[in-house]
Amino acid sequence: MAHHFFIPGRHSKGTRVMLSGETGHHAARVLRLKVGEEITLADERGGLFRGRVTAVLEGEVEAELLEDLPSVEPPLTVTLLQGLPKGDKMDLIVEKCTELGVKRIIPLLTERVVVRLDEEAALRKRERWQRVARAAAQQSRRGHIPAVELPRTLEEALGVIPAETLLLILWEGERSCGLKGALGRASPGQPVALIVGPEGGLSKKEVELACKAGGIPVHLGPRILRTETAGLTCLAIVMYELGDLGRLF
Repeated sequence: MAHHFFIPGRHSKGTRVMLSGETGHHAARVLRLKVGEEITLADERGGLFRGRVTAVLEGEVEAELLEDLPSVEPPLTVTLLQGLPKGDKMDLIVEKCTELGVKRIIPLLTERVVVRLDEEAALRKRERWQRVARAAAQQSRRGHIPAVELPRTLEEALGVIPAETLLLILWEGERSCGLKGALGRASPGQPVALIVGPEGGLSKKEVELACKAGGIPVHLGPRILRTETAGLTCLAIVMYELGDLGRLF
C-alpha cells in the first residue's frame, strides 16, 4: 500500500512538490522511498492526489502529482468534547477518533477531572495530541488532520460550538433518550458535537449547563462505558448512522 503524506499549500495535478523537514526526513531516511515509487498526498485544503517520487535528496523527496483522488473525508462534521482522562488515555482517544473521521477535538476541564495542567504542560500535551492526530490521519489516509485544541472549561467549549450543531451529552443518568432516538432528530448534513465526561462522569450541574446550550442528554445502553470507550463508541455509531462508515465507495 502506498505511503501517505500531508503537504502544505494548495496544489493541482501535474505539479511537483517537495517533502521536506521532518516529513522529508521520514520519507527519505526512514521509509527509504525510491524514484518511481507511487505515494498518495493531501494538501492543506484536503485535496488528495496519487503521486510518484521523482527525486530523493538529502532529507528531501520530490514528487509529481499525477491525478486527483476522491475525498475520503466524511460528509459530516463531528466535534468531540472529551473530559480530560488520566494517564495516556487521551492519546488513544485522539488516535482512534481520528481514524473514525472526527473533525475537531476539545479536551474538557470538568469538575471531576483529576489531571491538572499548568499553561506550559497544557501546551506540551496539546502538541503531543496533535502529533498523534497527524500520525493517525496519515495512517488512515485522510485528507484532513483533525484540530486538537488546548483544554477548556465546559462553559468555554460550549461557547465555540455553532448554534446549529446537534449537541449530544453522553450521561449515564439519562433514562429516557437513547442515542439512536437523538440521532433521528438530525437534519441532513447537520454538524454533531459529543460531550463525554472524564472517569468520574459529568456532574448534574454540568449536564444542566450543556442543556441550557441546547444539548440533549443521551444514554448508550444498560452498561456503563469507560470514558475512553464511550466517545469512540458514540462516534462510530454517529458515523454509521449519519456519515459514511460502512457504506460502499
